[in-house]
Amino acid sequence: MVDKVKKIWFDGELIDWDDANVHILTHSLHYGLAAFEGIRCYRGEDGKSAIFRHKEHIKRLFDSAKIYLMDIPYTQEEIMDATKQTLKANNLKEAYIRPIVFIGDGVMGVHPGDNPIRASIICWQWGAYLGDEALNKGIRIKTSSFTRHHPNIMMTKAKISGNYVNSILSKREATLAGYDEALMLDVQGYVAEGSGENIFFVKDGIIITPPLTSVLSGLTRDTIMILARGMGYTVKEEFFTRDELYIADEVFFTGTAAEVTPIREIDDRTIGEGRPGPVTRRLQKAFFGVVKGKNKDYLGWLDFV
Repeated sequence: MVDKVKKIWFDGELIDWDDANVHILTHSLHYGLAAFEGIRCYRGEDGKSAIFRHKEHIKRLFDSAKIYLMDIPYTQEEIMDATKQTLKANNLKEAYIRPIVFIGDGVMGVHPGDNPIRASIICWQWGAYLGDEALNKGIRIKTSSFTRHHPNIMMTKAKISGNYVNSILSKREATLAGYDEALMLDVQGYVAEGSGENIFFVKDGIIITPPLTSVLSGLTRDTIMILARGMGYTVKEEFFTRDELYIADEVFFTGTAAEVTPIREIDDRTIGEGRPGPVTRRLQKAFFGVVKGKNKDYLGWLDFV
């Protein structure tokens, strides 16, 4: 359950949680066209709270809306300011942040006509997406029978609500079979990503991740690539098959919600020694050092509240 807070920012105002409602004829509810983001605010060791890569997340929100012809009635700066207002109104020092823009009620049918574009920002306390044990011990995943989107079927550079029906199918399939998460392949059969995470593997000290074709350009993905290269690792973007993961030394997911989650088993094959490997551990430690403000080289990624 999402932890209820006092206030939600909705169409320019901070309103009570229970009053943040929409009409049953809201267009996006029926047809799935809404752009959203997942962002985290972390509390550093000095007690100061900061939103991680706030500007980049909000830019991606606006890019997603542009791709799908939604004109957000606010500037990026106004949305960023509203995010901070919402955190302060709820006295949240650490939080998951969900900005969403969607098409309101008016005409029905697949063409939304002149229906208004509405915007909201919701913040709540949320720990590790796959659980604290997942971060420490790693997770078990299963290759999904559902294929990831082709870029000419659903435009994959946008973070759009309707795209995630594909993710829901995959996640449910995996969890019903007793696994923690799904591994999704692209239309050519190459590894794409998880149901809501980017994927990396390590082989002989080299870090490899799929190119940005059918997968979303994750900001945690980008962060890990930058950190890894700064630590002296070779990082490659290339296509690979699921069986290459079976014989990898290490595999891990990245994402705003998942952060850096090790994978210890894929399709009943143990990965490496069956526990988080040294490269994953090192990157995990570096990531949390950055988001909590310990690494002064990357303070530019932190937007202090």
